[in-house]
Amino acid sequence: MEGTTKQFNNKKKNTTKTRTFRTMNDPQNYQYHHQLLQQYSNRNNYGFGFISQINQYQAFYPALLPLPTSPPLHPYLPLPENQIKQKPTIQRVPWKHNNPPLATSSDAQLQDNTAKKVLQKPVGLASRGRDGKRIIGVDQKPLVLAKRPDSGGVEGHAITLLANHFSVNFDASERIFHYDVEITPHPSRGIARIIKKKLVKENSGLFCGAHPVFDGGKTLYSPVKFQNDKLELFISLPIQNQKFKLFRVNIRLVSKLDGKELSSFLKRDGDEYRALPQEYLHALDVILRESSTEKCISSGRSFYSSSMGEAKDIGNGAVALRGFFQSLRPTQQGLAMNVDFSVTAFHESTGVVNYLQKRIDSLHDLLQRKVKCFSDEERKEVEKAMKNIRVFVSHRENVQRYRVFCLTEDVTENLWFHDRDGSNLRLVTYFKDQYDYDIQFKNLPCLQVGRSKPCYLPMELCVVCEGQKFLGKLSDEQTSKILKMSCQRPKERKAIINEVMAGPVGPTSGDQGNEFKLQVSREMTRLKGRILQPPKLKLGSGGQTTNLIPSRRDRQWNLLDGHVFEGTRIDRWALISFGGSYDQRANVPKFINQLSQRCEQLGIFLNKNTIISPQFEPMQVLNNTIVLESKLKKIHSASVNNLQLLICVMERKHKGYADLKRISETSIGVVSQCCLYQNLSKPSSQFLANLALKINAKKGGCTVALFNSLPSQIPRILKHEEPVIFMGADVTHPHPFDDSSPSVAAVVGSVNWPAANKYVSRMRSQTHRQEIIQDLTEMVGEILEDFYQELFKLPKRIIFFRDGVSETQFQKVLQEELQAIRAACHKFPGYKPPITFAVVQKRHHTRLFPDENEHTSSIRSHFSDENIPPGTVVDTVITHPREFDFYLCSHWGVKGTSRPIHYHILWDESQFTSDELQKLVYNLCYTFVRCTKPISLVPPAYYAHLAAYRGRLYLERSDSSASNKGGCTISRTAPPKATPLPKLSENLKNLMFYC
Repeated sequence: MEGTTKQFNNKKKNTTKTRTFRTMNDPQNYQYHHQLLQQYSNRNNYGFGFISQINQYQAFYPALLPLPTSPPLHPYLPLPENQIKQKPTIQRVPWKHNNPPLATSSDAQLQDNTAKKVLQKPVGLASRGRDGKRIIGVDQKPLVLAKRPDSGGVEGHAITLLANHFSVNFDASERIFHYDVEITPHPSRGIARIIKKKLVKENSGLFCGAHPVFDGGKTLYSPVKFQNDKLELFISLPIQNQKFKLFRVNIRLVSKLDGKELSSFLKRDGDEYRALPQEYLHALDVILRESSTEKCISSGRSFYSSSMGEAKDIGNGAVALRGFFQSLRPTQQGLAMNVDFSVTAFHESTGVVNYLQKRIDSLHDLLQRKVKCFSDEERKEVEKAMKNIRVFVSHRENVQRYRVFCLTEDVTENLWFHDRDGSNLRLVTYFKDQYDYDIQFKNLPCLQVGRSKPCYLPMELCVVCEGQKFLGKLSDEQTSKILKMSCQRPKERKAIINEVMAGPVGPTSGDQGNEFKLQVSREMTRLKGRILQPPKLKLGSGGQTTNLIPSRRDRQWNLLDGHVFEGTRIDRWALISFGGSYDQRANVPKFINQLSQRCEQLGIFLNKNTIISPQFEPMQVLNNTIVLESKLKKIHSASVNNLQLLICVMERKHKGYADLKRISETSIGVVSQCCLYQNLSKPSSQFLANLALKINAKKGGCTVALFNSLPSQIPRILKHEEPVIFMGADVTHPHPFDDSSPSVAAVVGSVNWPAANKYVSRMRSQTHRQEIIQDLTEMVGEILEDFYQELFKLPKRIIFFRDGVSETQFQKVLQEELQAIRAACHKFPGYKPPITFAVVQKRHHTRLFPDENEHTSSIRSHFSDENIPPGTVVDTVITHPREFDFYLCSHWGVKGTSRPIHYHILWDESQFTSDELQKLVYNLCYTFVRCTKPISLVPPAYYAHLAAYRGRLYLERSDSSASNKGGCTISRTAPPKATPLPKLSENLKNLMFYC
């Protein structure tokens, strides 16, 4: 059998594809309308399997991960191993157009003149087509991101910090010559790099002695100009079935770059808006990545190498490998390289049969069941596990790589194929005649590679190629092991990063910097941060209010002597159990009594008697949605369809959790709270308290409130009589291997002022992997209506926190989503509140470390090997040269190294100062309903994330029915139309059921 694609027999290519309202006077005068890999950069691990034909290239590419020893014909041998008052319903009637709902003051319509955000012509609302979808006008001008309103905040105690940013100096007058490269026939990125290296070595004169850098695709950068603007060269390299293969290389000068624009951008020359010169910055990035790319496995912006530690088996056919992240960033100190420690999972390089034994639980005895076929469920799991995995075969000397497309429909014993001469051959007979090999697993399907010209490979003769990033969803155990490897205390993480900068595979390990006259510092950036003071908090105590200031260094507080600020009353509730041993079930009555007592201590009323006796069901019920729904409806009927809470105790985590949540919240209309039996045998006071706080939040209560309200803390902007809404938005996408499921968007909004600690939510499904929120206008409009239902006023200001947006998407998200928010506001005539739009970034790689050398001995002992304290804020040196952003670490890092949240304000019509916005965000972090400590992420964004995840659970129930039922998956030219989410029960819409 021969593959359909020609590859080098001495190389194995690594490729993985790679993410209510009161009016100002009489509310009755105002009424309203009811509308409302990455391609895993083909970085060949050039020590993985070179054979004698091109040994001359081996010296360039040291081994990163060990290959299994030369695979025998049987590579499948195993390897070692307080009650809420009901608010009256307000009849919704259209606004009287002569009485607008809220006449905003003049500053409401002012643009942020410090940011000069609006260009000559204001951007109008997007028009709408017949289908109701927004149409962005072609004459619409891009919005200008908010400019920093001052030179940074001043409040708080100063602290000296180190940041994992390394200064990069470049000569702005030095030119970089950009060449376009076209190689025919088109090779992989790895082969293209070999071609480039050989070309430069053998044609030094044509390249004027330069050592250009190459991105492995079409771009080449040189520090000098070549002899000619156009070059056509030919190069031959050894390949599988012939001695050499000829490649034609055309090189053409595209542009001459210099760093003057970037230098001017970084120096903040002038007040006018300047775009970041991306082309020059990209060139510098390619230059500084060249050396690491040649020596490491690259994945996205990270590099992985065994030189940083051996690969660790994390189970289920995966290994974890250490590496580092690297990225160039424009900052106030100039250009800086952000370097961070990284760990990720790769597929284990082993025989496919052995790999499947480890990957799929039901196949652990696969070696012993040679005569048994896959069940339908096993087949689906195998095909899902193997799709897009690269393998090589062991029955031929050459080492060719193949990408698995699917499984064959027939088992190996029944497979026939057309030979090159047109004859029909039986697969089993072919392997016996051609390779003298008897196929052992005749009752298993083969791996099919290729689409137009299928090629069948017996599983037992295939080996999983090394260096392939594991893109599937990791199990809890795998995730735990990955986290343990990556969980480094600040001192340890700092040391690792410094070792990378000085090490043999890091960004300073090559000569490319010298070639292009770049100087990269090996010292972390030293800067001044500030520690903000914690807010004074307000709790409940037997109907009275108590206050406290979180004085512990971790800023946590306890409820041993106090109540939650607002407790709920739950009279009608039930408990259902799934699985569990006899002894575990015997603990349920005791657990009910303990939970009721703990709730009482916290100021929450939970009836000590359930409406019916606890229901005990086997775990299998969670596998059958029809039976599960019947059981839950029976319990609901027992409460005369007025069940307030359902507690579900499970033997273990189960995928039926998603069905349970969907049924209870959409079909039945009851809040549920799940827990595991392992926590019930000896439930700690902390476990019971956590459970109680979640239940209280879901039923409309709240844990804590700010003693000094937000208006009293930021009086210049916030007023008691002018309510403000805090909104959060997030979009969750399906896992990387899912090419059809919808994305889920969620928007939440606060509906109580000035406490601002209760939120309502809206969720929608939308186009597969669409990041822009498509139904944002409708969702924001509905939340504004909910706000009015609570306060009888529209919010005076909107402060919107958007989660999950990368820097490359800032302009597009602002352009479209800001207009969507405005469109929602325009549904209420005359309503034009000032909007602040901030992006919240969690997944960045900036880390802050206390600089122990700058502290007194007492402070040094306090911070020794510890994280930066809660309230640490940085808005200078490592932040954007021009735009309004800051890093805030609002939580205490219990494990590993704290990751501050990066807040980037894209639009600010309220004209906050740095101090005002930083204080606002930090104080909000103390109001999260599920715990008694400040959280790392501003609550509106956190709630939006939780709500989006809940929407994802509603869709997961259909995975089994929508998955492929055998045979090859048909590729789609476009994602299918998004399946709408099931409708949420009306009595849950205004509750925080997603907490």
